[in-house]
Amino acid sequence: MSSSGGEFMVTVRRKEVVAAMLPMQKHWLPLSNLDLLLPPLMLPCSSVIEASASGGDDFTFGSMVRVLKEAMAQALVPYYAFAGEILSNSLGEAELLCNNRGVDFLEAYADVKLQDLNLYNPDESIEGKLAPTRKHGVLSVQVTELKCGGIVVACTFDHRIADAYSTNMFLVSWAEMAQSKPLSVIPSFRRSLLNPRHPGSYAPSLDHMYVPISALPPPKVPQPGADPLISRLYYVTAEKLSLLQTLATSKSSSYKRTKLESLSAFLWKMVAKSAHMENANQKICKMSVVVDGRKRLSCGDEDMTTAMASYFGNVLSFPFGEKIVNDLKEKPLSWVGDEVHDFLEAAMTKEHFLGLIDWVEAHRPEPATLNMCCSGNSDGPGFMVSSGQRFPVTKVDFRWGRPALGSYHFPWGEEVGYVMPMPSPTVDGDWVVYMHLLKAQIELIETEAADIFSP
Repeated sequence: MSSSGGEFMVTVRRKEVVAAMLPMQKHWLPLSNLDLLLPPLMLPCSSVIEASASGGDDFTFGSMVRVLKEAMAQALVPYYAFAGEILSNSLGEAELLCNNRGVDFLEAYADVKLQDLNLYNPDESIEGKLAPTRKHGVLSVQVTELKCGGIVVACTFDHRIADAYSTNMFLVSWAEMAQSKPLSVIPSFRRSLLNPRHPGSYAPSLDHMYVPISALPPPKVPQPGADPLISRLYYVTAEKLSLLQTLATSKSSSYKRTKLESLSAFLWKMVAKSAHMENANQKICKMSVVVDGRKRLSCGDEDMTTAMASYFGNVLSFPFGEKIVNDLKEKPLSWVGDEVHDFLEAAMTKEHFLGLIDWVEAHRPEPATLNMCCSGNSDGPGFMVSSGQRFPVTKVDFRWGRPALGSYHFPWGEEVGYVMPMPSPTVDGDWVVYMHLLKAQIELIETEAADIFSP
């Protein structure tokens, strides 16, 4: 996956708006309580990068763009939320106006070949060049022609409307439309699936996990020379993941730690090790691992399982663990793996998600955010891990072959880092891992774990 660097220019040749091909009755779609848990401060959104080495002899850039636009217009009929606009209601809460405003669609040219794209450093190659800046609506798309004839398809979406699961559904449907196939999934916007209970109830632990915006400490004043957050992309083989699993599983454990638990535990240890701070025996290091609640809310109910499998929106929780920096540094990886498993296990239940829905209801209309992301927290370093293993890189074929790379790019603007592992498009079991961490954290990982994370 390694590639040479080099500056290159991107020229936007055309801008237009692609709307759903069928007329739509204008209507308002309320956000669910789990959507409302994602406030505007999280708006630097995900960009989905799909790079194809070549469109093939039967496709020119112009013909590929036509296929993408026509398929987009078709896909926006069932995925009408992506063609709408977010406005505020009388309570000040975000609400989606489904008015078929459409999707901003940019056509661009980059004077660089695919093999010369420095994909290891997406800050240089993706940010502000190949990924569009979302200025209006919910979704923006940029299709960029490369010097070699390949293309990059990038999307930027508003996280308040869709989580990665929902966006993955859309990408597959968009590709199916391009291939003139019937849709394998029809999205559902049935908000009643996530209605709060009456009376509501929730565990006290949620008051520690989330915090109303009004309770946030004042934002930190940026310090000159502060360590910056940077983005990097790595390749991890299945063999290395298996090794981490073995090391992260304690002898007393009945089950082997999952690959995600093992990778998260290893990175938690690395981030703690990079923290050169006074009183490290008192300072804490936090890590959150995102949990999708679709299967948890279904809980064996066949009808609910079917309904949640096609649900479009956010169904996420952000449990986190916090441990003393020195403990994470000094204890074995198996101990850290147990700690990851323990804090995740508490969020793997139906009651956790029902309680979370009720927690948001109890605090509305005030927005809330994840406690560990609070600006001004000086307890120690922190970061979040979100699994991108459902990213359907092999299914996003717009008619000209499997993409050479599929990745999320998420420089989300928070003080804490962000990591997302995704499947390799070429080798089953291998991962592509996106990291957005402090420069010092990245440098330590590259120094001490170069045998695991390959650029």
